[in-house]
Amino acid sequence: MLRRVRQSLRQVLFLMARRPRLLCGTIVLGVLLLLAVRFTCSRAKDVVAAARPPVRFFSAEAPVVDLYLGQLDQVERLRSVADVSLVFFYAPWCAHSMAARQEVQQVATRLAKQVQFVAINCWWNHGKCRKQNHFYQYPTIHLFYRRFGPIEYTGPVVAPYVESFILRVITPLTYLPSRATLEEFLSYHEPRVVGFFQFDASPQPPGYITYLSSALQALKRDFRGVVRFGVVTNKRVAEAISLRDDEAVYLYRRFNSSLVFPRRERNFTAEAICSWVFEHRETVLQWLQPPGTKSRLLERELTKGPALLLFLPHDPLESKPSPVLQQFADIAVRYHSCDSAPPSGSDASSSSSSSSSSSSRSRCCQSVLLPEFSASVCEMCLASSSSSSSRCSFSSAAQGGDALRPFLRHCCLRRLPSDASGCSSLLTGYSPFSQYSACCRGKAAPPLNHSQAKEEPAAPRTPPPSSTPPPSGLTGLRCRTNRTLRFYVLDAALNWPLAARLGAPGNGTASLRQDGGGARGDGSFATIVNLEDEVHYVLRRSPAATLTESLEAFIGNFSAPYSLLQRHLVGEEDRRGGGGEEEENKQRSRPRLLITELTTSSFLPSVMDLQKDVLLFYYTQWCGFCSVLNHVIIQLARLLEGNSTITVARVNVARNDLPWEFMVDRVPAILLFPKYRKHSSVKFPADLPITLPNLLHFILRHAGSEQHAGQADAPGPGAEFLALQREVQALRGARERLAQQLEQMWRDDRRLTFAALGSEARSAEPRRERQRVEERHREAGRRLGEAAARLRELADDAGGPLSENTLLGVLLRALKDTTEATGPPEEQREEAQPKRSHMAS
Repeated sequence: MLRRVRQSLRQVLFLMARRPRLLCGTIVLGVLLLLAVRFTCSRAKDVVAAARPPVRFFSAEAPVVDLYLGQLDQVERLRSVADVSLVFFYAPWCAHSMAARQEVQQVATRLAKQVQFVAINCWWNHGKCRKQNHFYQYPTIHLFYRRFGPIEYTGPVVAPYVESFILRVITPLTYLPSRATLEEFLSYHEPRVVGFFQFDASPQPPGYITYLSSALQALKRDFRGVVRFGVVTNKRVAEAISLRDDEAVYLYRRFNSSLVFPRRERNFTAEAICSWVFEHRETVLQWLQPPGTKSRLLERELTKGPALLLFLPHDPLESKPSPVLQQFADIAVRYHSCDSAPPSGSDASSSSSSSSSSSSRSRCCQSVLLPEFSASVCEMCLASSSSSSSRCSFSSAAQGGDALRPFLRHCCLRRLPSDASGCSSLLTGYSPFSQYSACCRGKAAPPLNHSQAKEEPAAPRTPPPSSTPPPSGLTGLRCRTNRTLRFYVLDAALNWPLAARLGAPGNGTASLRQDGGGARGDGSFATIVNLEDEVHYVLRRSPAATLTESLEAFIGNFSAPYSLLQRHLVGEEDRRGGGGEEEENKQRSRPRLLITELTTSSFLPSVMDLQKDVLLFYYTQWCGFCSVLNHVIIQLARLLEGNSTITVARVNVARNDLPWEFMVDRVPAILLFPKYRKHSSVKFPADLPITLPNLLHFILRHAGSEQHAGQADAPGPGAEFLALQREVQALRGARERLAQQLEQMWRDDRRLTFAALGSEARSAEPRRERQRVEERHREAGRRLGEAAARLRELADDAGGPLSENTLLGVLLRALKDTTEATGPPEEQREEAQPKRSHMAS
């Protein structure tokens, strides 16, 4: 091979040596090629500009360490210095990162002394962060609690929510030093977990760090921290919830029995405890926070069944939930309390025995005036055994009601009865301690003056006679209906577009406080969404009713077999916040357009106009075929502009809800509602192209004429409504008449049935007599048949003698004739006579 290459090179050199012109041309071409390549590369370098070096993303005054060059190694050094660190990964060009920058700066200004805030540019290609991390979206927030982390924050990047999440990471456990704090901790509707650890042997028991890590693991799953973790170090306080073993974890459940973490079956690790809690927790009220991007979170929850959505203004930094949220949680708990109904039968005896045993206990009661709850007086009672009567006492702090308010909260928030003697008992499901009870009343007597109030402080008194009210119709409704509701809460400030789509009035939460329709002064808006039936209902609150009463009636009407709720139809007016008299006046003052744009409110009045033929065009803003047909509809409207009896209209079915009978299965679609006979609406054929000639032929063929005028009612305001009302009344009358006829037919059928049974009983004896007569008749017939057979045999046997007798008769007759002729003597005649008689016999 090398030999061949050498030989070829020698030949080329030999030829070039023999032809010097060829050698010079080759050299010139090579030089030109090198110059062209060099010139082209140099021009490309001049066109592409070098990337600008990154600059600081956060302001210099913000207490945030901005690593805008992507120095990921410095993050580890900064985290090791502080106990709690927040790392903000951003991209300088990202609009979401720019919007979150101001929110993070606000939180950093408030929590700079407790948390180390670090921001790092994870988009700079020369930085270490870009090379080692590949984030799906920006910004991304990670929190580190000492050596534990990262805890990714998945909530809305709003200052109150971020600050609340950081505070929960700083204090993942709630210290419960006394029994009162334990009771208050367990009185809320959210899932609660209590861990018992004794710090006597060591400053940090070995299981305490694991329990702390499990609380941080729960924050990874739920950024709101709905599942709260508490810790008890006093053995007497732990005995109140039956915790006697050290390093025990207790999950409090309201409807089922509470659980203790099984250390024998599962490993005592942070992941195992967190999984066990989320697996066995009870959730009656769930927060929803759609991320604002393409997500199926809302669809996944709504497909589980009918959902009651409550939109309310929420401040995550509040230490205690708002009164509106408390009332909603109270309704959710009573709705799921299936075992709170009074027992019957054998269970009643057991309940009476238990009540008698509880009455044997001594009770210590104290009245507390709570003016913030409708100026009501609530009485707190502590039932204890006779042996421990010395422990039946209230602390001095309870004189003002501060220590009792967690237990009286759910009682007094409900509306008190008009009768002052009525009593509203505290639900037993809110506290695991059955020895507590509460009774709330309105103040029947006028309030005391200041001097009397100082001279007569609230003192323990004997409890009033127990008067337990009948259970509410809402209590345990979940187990008595097939239309089970799920309760969800959403922040109105963050999810207002969804509330407006569902029919919330106004343009924001500020208008909710002024409107009296779907929401009132508390700024809440409630709706029931049934995705399976594709309907939703909006709560309409009266000014005189409270939120609790309105929600109870709302849920009761939805759960009834024949619901009185009407489907809510959302239109353009609801989204714009109009739809009132001012909007109608504006519509009237506007000039008449070629194509009438219909909405939910104006659909029926326009389509059901008896004096006009209405050609309706169904479209949506996302339908490309609808946009193509717009010029055809416009040409048709221009052609029919001078005709006052034909209206060309269109409706956006994606933004306006219509009654079911007027919906179409596809868009675009065209329907014609002829005048004088709206019930005979005609749909444009799907196999015909939508062109101007076809549309004109379709209108001329199916439009209403004067001959149909007598079939319709006289035109006028409200004529369609009156016609429908008369039809409904006629249908009701026909239904009543049909029901009466069916009832009469049923009575006649019963009477005929009884008559047939009686006649059958009466005809039984003649039937048996007839059977006996028929049997005798058959027997007589059989005997007659036998006699006839014998007679036939006798006749056959008598046939031979009869012929012989006939021959003898002939001979005797001949002999007689002979004797008469010859004249025989008398003696011979006498002798011959006996012979003949003998022969004849």
